[in-house]
Amino acid sequence: MARAREEAAVPAVRLSDGTLARVVRSPFAGGWELDVDGTPQSHVDLDDPTHLHFEYVARMGAVIDRLRMPGQPLTAIHLGAGALTIPRYVEATRPGSRQQVVELEPALWDLVRENLPLPRGASIRVRIGDAREALGRLPAGLVGAADLVVSDVYSGAQTPAHLTTVEFFTEASRFLAPGGVLLVNVADGSGLAFARREVATVQAVLEHVIVLAEVQTLKGRRFGNLVIAASRAPLPTEWLPRLMAAGPHPAKVAEGRELQEFARGARVATDADATPSPKPSASVFTR
Repeated sequence: MARAREEAAVPAVRLSDGTLARVVRSPFAGGWELDVDGTPQSHVDLDDPTHLHFEYVARMGAVIDRLRMPGQPLTAIHLGAGALTIPRYVEATRPGSRQQVVELEPALWDLVRENLPLPRGASIRVRIGDAREALGRLPAGLVGAADLVVSDVYSGAQTPAHLTTVEFFTEASRFLAPGGVLLVNVADGSGLAFARREVATVQAVLEHVIVLAEVQTLKGRRFGNLVIAASRAPLPTEWLPRLMAAGPHPAKVAEGRELQEFARGARVATDADATPSPKPSASVFTR
């Protein structure tokens, strides 16, 4: 009976696809987790927004730390909100940043806003809608102005197919400033067929690309997350040792010839033939 009362007290909403989103205490790292249908989608530490618990999010943070000058405000667009872990991180490390966030589910955003409130005074605007459609409704002044565009959109445990294509990345890249960086979270497992195709697709849009991942994930030996970082401008080579040192460990940064070999033979994903990211087994989230 006590357990039933405790579970009933967990903040939760039913999303449009029937899945259940909950805000629960993190049993491993302190803070809170946003859980959607059994998949932990975000971790937030309200007391320390710079605490990035999930490995792939920490790798994104390591790239963001190297944009422009340390502490300098950024202009950022985030496609996929979750619990707004990265927008909170940018606000904490780059006060005064201007950020636009797109979230498909209004009920999810209400759940997060009520239970994991944003810092007071943060310039973070949340827009409701499909990430790809919302790009066409963003202010025209953002075109060519964003230091950072993050694509981290999941429906349950999968990225929808229409957010994996060359047409989508072409549209998203229009917002990048000359030295701006696109960050893409890709989840894949054995063989990395989906990840290889995503790398080839991003390379078809932006010339300079690196991939950050845990070593065994990049070798295709376990399901995990890979972070693609891409830009029209060269990604400074001095970033690489710093990105490696930033961890989490064991870390790997793939670039140049190694990345060309990684994506060799992979077909660019288009609106005509794209597929969602592979769905992980439930055991992936057993920690």
